[in-house]
Amino acid sequence: MRVIATASGQRGARVGQRVTVGGRDAVPLRSLRWHAMVPLGRATLAACAERIATPSYDRARLTEGVVHIGVGGFHRAHQAMYHERLMSRGEALDWAIRGLGVLEADRRMKDVMDAQDGLYTLIVKHPDGTLEPAAMGAIVGYVLAPDDPQAAIEAMAAASTRIVSLTVTEGGYNLHHVTGEFDADAPSIVADLRPGATPRTTFGLVTEALRRRRDRGLGAFTVMSMDNLEGNGHLARRAFTAFARLRDPALGAWVGAHVRFPNSMVDRITPQTTDADREALRERFGVDDRWPVVCEPYTQWVLEDDFACGRPPYEHAGVQVVTDVRPYELMKLRLLNAGHQALGYFAYLAGYRYVDEAMRDPLLRRFVRAYLDEEGTPAVPPVPSIDLDEYKDALIERFSSPAVRDTIPRLCAESSDRIPKFLLPVVRERLAAGGEIKRSAAVLAAWARYAEGVDEQGEPIAVVDRLSDRLTAAARRQREDPDAFIADRELFGGLADDERFVAAYRWALRSLYERGARATLERMGAPDDS
Repeated sequence: MRVIATASGQRGARVGQRVTVGGRDAVPLRSLRWHAMVPLGRATLAACAERIATPSYDRARLTEGVVHIGVGGFHRAHQAMYHERLMSRGEALDWAIRGLGVLEADRRMKDVMDAQDGLYTLIVKHPDGTLEPAAMGAIVGYVLAPDDPQAAIEAMAAASTRIVSLTVTEGGYNLHHVTGEFDADAPSIVADLRPGATPRTTFGLVTEALRRRRDRGLGAFTVMSMDNLEGNGHLARRAFTAFARLRDPALGAWVGAHVRFPNSMVDRITPQTTDADREALRERFGVDDRWPVVCEPYTQWVLEDDFACGRPPYEHAGVQVVTDVRPYELMKLRLLNAGHQALGYFAYLAGYRYVDEAMRDPLLRRFVRAYLDEEGTPAVPPVPSIDLDEYKDALIERFSSPAVRDTIPRLCAESSDRIPKFLLPVVRERLAAGGEIKRSAAVLAAWARYAEGVDEQGEPIAVVDRLSDRLTAAARRQREDPDAFIADRELFGGLADDERFVAAYRWALRSLYERGARATLERMGAPDDS
């Protein structure tokens, strides 16, 4: 059976849409029942092509040029998708991607990638409910470092590898939140620096690969961060060169001189894949994928043109290749990412669990827009070729899309890594300029209230954070000591010493306890919110 309407570049069929099936008369898609599911894999691509879009190029011609550390939903919806675009144009066939997992938790991804020959389905969810599925083939292998660290190192040390890219999360760079210095005392780092140790961390594995390349006369590859961090390339340089110098000062000097660390800004909302997403792919399109990826239609990648030994022609795939990424990344971090934080904790406390449902609440929608306009935007420099009002309008619509079904708990997870990088720079900049900070202070108070681990109905909150025990312990002291949460200088620096910030924070925290989330937002919008 063949559904016509799922070719690359077109929107996929949706339930109720009338489509042509196997050359017969059009029938509603809801009446289709696939006689057999086709499991996604190299041997079944021809069968899958009757149901969804599949690679138009010969995957046998691909050679690896990139090793990516931290393959997850975002990488597969973003960077790997851009490589797919190039390969579909007949370009960058020597820039295929090998995934590399550093953590034991990456084992599931390896199992799926191995079972499906690196193939996966990217499902773009359009606001009108249309699904656009396409099999992606740019990832051609996967190695799990805990099982075979030497294979992981050799994948990066190979002459064909010219880029090692990273999505290791905001907290994966081992840099102190306040000082910004590399934490050489972290147990995993200490273990990797022992003489003769087999590398286990990202820093140890990458540094050993660079040492081998240097000793073999191969030259350095580019380390390309794809994480949501201001100056992500600069931070990656700081972390990797610091580790290399600790291991061997001469090697550290070589890394500093030869490895390139381009900055980048990346953007695409990519919720966690659910069983319902897998089932939709099976029911509507007859394809069985163990781990498809779902995402919104919008995507953006702004990349600094700074590479050690070449790069794919990313601009041919829609990437904005520029000399200065900073204005774009500040726009994204302080509007989109901080906007998500502005929504998340208040929405959860108000009883919402999905982003689009929360954004249909006029009170929450007004609060998010007010943060964007009054506090986020003044902290963003002019951005070339971008109208910030239009960008914010688009953000509101993206957050409101019912198709994506992004979750509030996802926005609230790992806040100790996100808040210091997304929202606290806005607070500090606005304080220094004498600007408005009441909404940012309220967001931090809502985080503190959320971190207590109990909602307004007395139900438990699962606080997902590497510092959850510490955060919850502090939050549970704040009814008696209202500054207990923000007194953590590793997270907040000296904000607890700023009288104007503390006054705004205490007002919001007291209101959250006395009145609740909704009433606090209502009072913030009133002329007198003191």
